[in-house]
Amino acid sequence: MLSSFAQNKIPSKQIQIETTLLASPEMYRDGAKVLGYDEDGELITLRDGDNGLICLADDPKLKGFSAACYSDKLEDFMRRGRELEAAGKSTAEKQATRKKEIDAGTLKMPEEPAIVYVLYASQEGYNPENGELTDSKIRYVFYKPYMTLEETGLPNKPQERGMPWLMDANTHRSHIMITP
Repeated sequence: MLSSFAQNKIPSKQIQIETTLLASPEMYRDGAKVLGYDEDGELITLRDGDNGLICLADDPKLKGFSAACYSDKLEDFMRRGRELEAAGKSTAEKQATRKKEIDAGTLKMPEEPAIVYVLYASQEGYNPENGELTDSKIRYVFYKPYMTLEETGLPNKPQERGMPWLMDANTHRSHIMITP
């Protein structure tokens, strides 16, 4: 099945904002900044925000639905990932570049864990015409570089549904995953 972008069906600004904000806790929705896509598929600011939460709309070029909201303390990291992706870098190249920049102090990361909320659904579970999401799921991710298994007491892989675990322990991209 073609993505909505391939079918030239980028959701309206309003639908992008409404569906993207579903990834955010309700208390932050009114003040969150929302990034989304214009009619040419370019990432733009759909709405300014003032509460420290940035929400990124579903990329219409990709299959399925995935919207994320994250602490503005992660924006440098997220923006850099988008820049490297746009430059055609592979996942391994993006990770190596960001590691080098974080370690050099040129790419700022938060000192305390910072949250990312990810709302996702299958292609069939998302209607870009009206923004209806069916059978969506949410995942919570806390980023902080170089967290270790020992300091967090977390396992390094999922154990039971909903139980937190530490992915990429002791690396620049270490993060706690929680999938209810």
